[in-house]
Amino acid sequence: MAENQSTSAAQSTVQAPVLRPGRAADPVPAPAASNAPESAPAPASQAADTVASNPEPDTSARPDKVATEEVGEGRSSGRPERVRAESRQRTLRLMLRQCDRVLLMDFELLAMNGWPDNFTIAEARRSRDLWLFSALIAAAIFLSGLSGFVPAWIAGGGFGAVVIIILLGVPAVRRIYTTKPSYLDLIMTRQRMLREARQHIAHLEGSDGLIWQCARMADHNPALKNTRFSHLLTLSENRVLSRQMTRREHVRLYLIYLLEAEKAYSRVQTAFFEGNQEAIDQGWDEVAAEPEVRA
Repeated sequence: MAENQSTSAAQSTVQAPVLRPGRAADPVPAPAASNAPESAPAPASQAADTVASNPEPDTSARPDKVATEEVGEGRSSGRPERVRAESRQRTLRLMLRQCDRVLLMDFELLAMNGWPDNFTIAEARRSRDLWLFSALIAAAIFLSGLSGFVPAWIAGGGFGAVVIIILLGVPAVRRIYTTKPSYLDLIMTRQRMLREARQHIAHLEGSDGLIWQCARMADHNPALKNTRFSHLLTLSENRVLSRQMTRREHVRLYLIYLLEAEKAYSRVQTAFFEGNQEAIDQGWDEVAAEPEVRA
């Protein structure tokens, strides 16, 4: 029995370390697998349907197409601005053409700085009346001597006084003893200055009138909207302004309007050239134009 036990123990001892054939002694590390499972290849028919439903864009023609669309959008968005700029430039150009005769204004001629004032006229009138009174008294004495009412020597003295007084009234002799102009000289000076001013106004107004056309520049100078100029504007529109300038006050009022119109003209000219430069920057050749030359 002891032999059987030893034999069984020996057999168990011999069979314990035996390994199964084909199994590795040490496990080999497996390669790292990706988290996402590999997708199965799609069928050819399904791939063709996908390509047909979602065609790949043509990259060669896309830049030109995008550029054309951008240019078209720019033109469509900038067209209203170009139209407004063209209309504004046309209006400014018309105002400059109609009111350019303002620049021909002669300030000295219309200001009438040498106009004789009323005090000088009154003083010259008193001198004239005194001269006439003296001449009449001397003539009366001379005539009284002819009729025998006064002695002859007194009549002769009256005759000499008449001759001297008359000579003193002659302009050539008068300038010898005084530099003051006579009443007649002052009146003639006024008439001459008023006549020259009316001729200059007629030249400025022309056949179409001037200041009534400059009234449209009132947005650039609100002073042109003053109601005191309304009568002048009506006369200018009716082409009868120069004939109605019969007083110095009318000419001075006309001069004031021309000065205000000249300010407005300068502002309109500045706005026109600024709009012209802006049109050039934007590439609007038809908007950027020079003022028309007046014939």
